[in-house]
Amino acid sequence: MTAYDFAIVGAGMAGASLAAELADHASVLLVEAEDRPGYHATGRSAAFWEECYGGPEIVPLTLASGAYLREHGFLHQRGALYIGRDEDAPLLDDFVEEFSGTGATIERLDRQALVARAPGLRSQWKGAIWEPACSDIDVAGLHAHYLALGRERGVRLETRARLIAAAKSGDGWALRSERGETFVARMLVDAAGAWADQLARLAGAQPMGIQPLRRTVVQLRTDPAPPADWPLVLDIGGGFYFKPEAGRLWLSPSDETPSAPCDAAPEELAVAQAIERLSQVVDWRVEAVEHRWAGLRSFAPDRLPVYGFDPQVEGFAWFAGQGGYGIQTAPAAARLTAQVLLGNGRDAMTAGLEAALYAPERFTAPGRRPE
Repeated sequence: MTAYDFAIVGAGMAGASLAAELADHASVLLVEAEDRPGYHATGRSAAFWEECYGGPEIVPLTLASGAYLREHGFLHQRGALYIGRDEDAPLLDDFVEEFSGTGATIERLDRQALVARAPGLRSQWKGAIWEPACSDIDVAGLHAHYLALGRERGVRLETRARLIAAAKSGDGWALRSERGETFVARMLVDAAGAWADQLARLAGAQPMGIQPLRRTVVQLRTDPAPPADWPLVLDIGGGFYFKPEAGRLWLSPSDETPSAPCDAAPEELAVAQAIERLSQVVDWRVEAVEHRWAGLRSFAPDRLPVYGFDPQVEGFAWFAGQGGYGIQTAPAAARLTAQVLLGNGRDAMTAGLEAALYAPERFTAPGRRPE
């Protein structure tokens, strides 16, 4: 039986990108519970690369990933507008203050400049933050890129291999799937997304308190059709975002409904909320809801990702809790985590990143460890 250096559980964007990075230096087994990789969060993302998404502590990961994503053709520039009403002016001011000095490119706009970039907004929307670098991400292309790169580097991918046992065996792990297969690896890496805490329990590690939150997206046919050159539009108060997509509109109410790990499905209330909120922004008639879907975005208690060795269980590591920004930060996050797990030094992509900011050890201080 082959003994691998690393067994990574979860073949979505997180697992696929980390496997490709590790495989340049070690043998890697990538284990996926579903019939195909990326079935859950990765396959349901309306992803965009937006410099401020996730907060100031995520900006370094996003910026560090940008060059890789552009170089490989995964970004299509669109621009983004965070819009607000008169009563939202303090939120716009706080946004500028929060992200000034982070390296993100932002500009405060008045009503005239706002409607120049997004004509047709209702009159109550008076100001905005403009992010010119925001881009659409080819999520499927990026995921396929990492899977292919992993194959080239010798990664073994096992699908339909949901784990039911993970036991320490000597200086490594013996893993058993529902189908009765057994795998052996020196290091077990948790890239299981919404199932991250479940896998930790299976391996005898203490959960990090990673909570899946459901996010709903709908595809609408509207009259008029959304202009193809419109930016991504987001409510500074967190109530919605939308963008044009191939003549249709992709719209979300920015919902964050706690959920158990599951095959997430959209709820009609969230769909109705999204459409109602859109009606407060533009005077477009919704002709049809053509498609609706939901995915789970999973967060640690402090909403920062969890990267690195578990502080209590030897041979167990985390690459989880990446919320909605896991795709836009994938290149730098995977490179950084691979360097941590391998004990390698930083390179040009990761030189400015603080691994300790995302390390599991941050939860070990008294009173901070999740139950």
